[in-house]
Amino acid sequence: MTNATEAAAGQTPPPPLPPSPPPPQPSPLRTPAFRRFVLAQLVSATGSAMAPLALAYAVIGAGGGAGALGIVLATNTVPTVVFLLVGGVLADRVSRSRLLFRGNLLAAAAQGALTLVVACGYASTGSIAACGFVSGVAVALTSPAAQGVVAQLVAPGQLQQANALLRLPTNAVKVVGPVVGGVVVAVSGPAWALGFDAVTFAVAALLLLGLRLGAPAGRGSVLADLRAGWAGFRSRTWLWTYTAAGTVLVAAWLAGYQLLGPVTAEERYAGARTWGLIQGAFSLGLLAGTVVCLRWKPIRLLTVAVTAGAGLAVPLAGLALGLPLPWLLLAAAVAGVTLDIAVVTWVTAFQQHVPEAGLGRMSSFNQVGERLAIPLGYLLVALASSVFADRSVLLVCTGVIVAATLLNLCVRDVHRIRRLT
Repeated sequence: MTNATEAAAGQTPPPPLPPSPPPPQPSPLRTPAFRRFVLAQLVSATGSAMAPLALAYAVIGAGGGAGALGIVLATNTVPTVVFLLVGGVLADRVSRSRLLFRGNLLAAAAQGALTLVVACGYASTGSIAACGFVSGVAVALTSPAAQGVVAQLVAPGQLQQANALLRLPTNAVKVVGPVVGGVVVAVSGPAWALGFDAVTFAVAALLLLGLRLGAPAGRGSVLADLRAGWAGFRSRTWLWTYTAAGTVLVAAWLAGYQLLGPVTAEERYAGARTWGLIQGAFSLGLLAGTVVCLRWKPIRLLTVAVTAGAGLAVPLAGLALGLPLPWLLLAAAVAGVTLDIAVVTWVTAFQQHVPEAGLGRMSSFNQVGERLAIPLGYLLVALASSVFADRSVLLVCTGVIVAATLLNLCVRDVHRIRRLT
């Protein structure tokens, strides 16, 4: 019977059935290649969690102070910015798994050389900085490829869960890694921790060698590929506005938290002990944020990412207002939760709404902005702290984070980036 004849006969047609929900996506961990990638990331992160502490004490052991450590950190950061665009082009021209394999081998060689120099007593600021420069190049050449690898390994509907699963072991290592690294350095010296980091890079390289992913695109000229990547980046308003706002936000966060945080803890609280507790609370928040992303799958991915980034203002405001320690720990934990939600939802939106053949180049443009924010933020805050009170500078950093978030939320394209199922 048709609807017309049913209506004529005085019968009410049955209501339409509600649309059936999409079938649940299987876990990305069921994919052997993705499991291998997660394991490689976990192994590498285990060594990297110990390396910063070991590096600092290697510089101190070589007779250096804060200035020498600053030189070492700068030589590690500068090549990362300079070579990121090269890494982005390579990530869209050659096999990303091969690129990650070679980058991890290069990092293993750099850390291995640093281990030998420190262990044999020949360490100096110059030799440590040289090894750091090579490590920075390795990071620059591999960072853009990492996001593209995930998009090649799992289906689009699995991307958020895959990104969260990648961060879960890494964030867990961040909680215990520095503690273990401190024990190793205190008992055996920095060379052992640096050597362990070198071994983990080598093991990760061997694991990545087994992925054997094909090249994502054909090969043109490098400059043509770079121009095409820039055109794609510039044409996506949501992408370049997020990058611009993120550059400002990251500069304010790192300058306020990493630079002024320890100083404030020393002046108003119990010094290193308080700062260690705050960092521990932040790391636990990151871990909790990953767990949230495994369960919660928002539709407006980019709106959530932008909004969650404002959570970084909470601990800066707490430090500026001199809140009691329990409230500071809560603020740091909240910032960790929101930061991880912001990272996972942003990476998922990026992977779903950028063509796979352009993921490497557009990721490199995004990362260049955020990397440039690190020295810029440190420099501006260092200059401001010499004129204004630290509390005032922290409040300004808080306001900058909130303002950058609100301005980014005013971009209409941000709210059009939705989850693809």
